[in-house]
Amino acid sequence: MLVRLLLAACTTIAGVVTASAADPFPSKTVTLVVPYGAGGPVDTLARILAERIKGPLGQSVVVENVTGASGTIGVGRVARAAADGYTVSIGNWPTHVVNGAMFDLQYDLLKDFDPVVPMTSNPYVVLARKDMPAANLKELIGWIKSNADKATQGTAGPGSGQHIAGAYFQKLTGTSARFVPYRSGSVDIIKDMAGGHIDMTFDQAITALSHVKGGTVKAYAVTQKTRLAAAPEIPSIDEAGAPGVYITTWTGLWVPAGTPKAAVDKLAAVTREALADPAIVKRLSALGQEIFPAAEQTPEGLRAFHKSEIEKWWPIIKAAGMKAEATKK
Repeated sequence: MLVRLLLAACTTIAGVVTASAADPFPSKTVTLVVPYGAGGPVDTLARILAERIKGPLGQSVVVENVTGASGTIGVGRVARAAADGYTVSIGNWPTHVVNGAMFDLQYDLLKDFDPVVPMTSNPYVVLARKDMPAANLKELIGWIKSNADKATQGTAGPGSGQHIAGAYFQKLTGTSARFVPYRSGSVDIIKDMAGGHIDMTFDQAITALSHVKGGTVKAYAVTQKTRLAAAPEIPSIDEAGAPGVYITTWTGLWVPAGTPKAAVDKLAAVTREALADPAIVKRLSALGQEIFPAAEQTPEGLRAFHKSEIEKWWPIIKAAGMKAEATKK
């Protein structure tokens, strides 16, 4: 009797496991892990995406902010997650490229993740507190040189886009400003700068433009060769007087290595659909975002681009001697 009961129990469990394994993806909530604080550039994009893809997925999509250590804690959370497609890393150039040259990571950026799709790219904007006396970038450079002992620049931590942009800016312009790292990133940086507590920063257009248009901070240039369609009044870095300070960040989606291909393909498909939606395109364009070409919006496209970015930037960052440092909470 006991043997029959055990066999029946085993058969029931096996049936449940088989049925569960056969369930089409997704059959439960999908979590997008943002490695920065709420309200920042990656978080903004994540929430736009989550709202748009929940319909095609037929499941809720939750945004989870896991902050700290320049994004390494949030990315590490996904690296350790089950490889089932339900935990997705939405990251950017700093988290998935730069950090590998800055930190002794507990995960491998290429081996421990399967790429899903590249999404958007956007330049940084040179920003300063609204009462900064400099009327243009050349005057800002002059002000920094005159205040080298006290000028401050906010960053999202060591190796962040703001940190690297600032380091290149200082090197090419012969200036020196003290970096002030923030654990939560752009939100608190802008807040402190608007309050006059720090002097300047380099922030992604996706979050910078709303503050510029709101008059809480001043914009001096965008870190690319051309002006932004969303803010044509802001000069390019070349026009403004710091030629060559080009830095553009980009975002993408990854899942833990070994995730079933069906799940990866489904996530890629709904993301491509979202990025082709005219309403989403218009919304992202207004935020200074440029969407990757449709032909490159594939797992293979992200894998190749990701690898090329690591090969390009790691030698530059290491040669510059950039090191990890403590962040302000």
